[in-house]
Amino acid sequence: MDDNPTFLAAVRQSLTLLPEAQVVGEAHDGQQALDEAAALQPDLVLLDIAMPRMGGLEVAQAMQSWPRSPRILFLSMHDNASYRLAARELGAVGFVGKADFVIKLLPLIEALVADQPAIQPKALK
Repeated sequence: MDDNPTFLAAVRQSLTLLPEAQVVGEAHDGQQALDEAAALQPDLVLLDIAMPRMGGLEVAQAMQSWPRSPRILFLSMHDNASYRLAARELGAVGFVGKADFVIKLLPLIEALVADQPAIQPKALK
């Protein structure tokens, strides 16, 4: 989920390099992200910290109350210690700065798949 269409397209293109990942949806603001994730039930959701209508931390917090909440991975330009701590406290499986996404995102998702081989993540960006 990201409000920047150019960055969203770059992430989508990168995810095509992972045969075990399937992108099932996209959202451009936090409320849409919450609605899409509720409808599509992905295994993994990529969230930005700052999005219109509802921030990524708020979205992650709302998802925690679901009977089957997806794993959350933050992908944000707001990469600092306080946001990383907040993400960790919300149970996020990772936090990747947008500046580092090219080298860090795919290995992190591959590690998540390897950690739980029975799960083939469907990512909602």
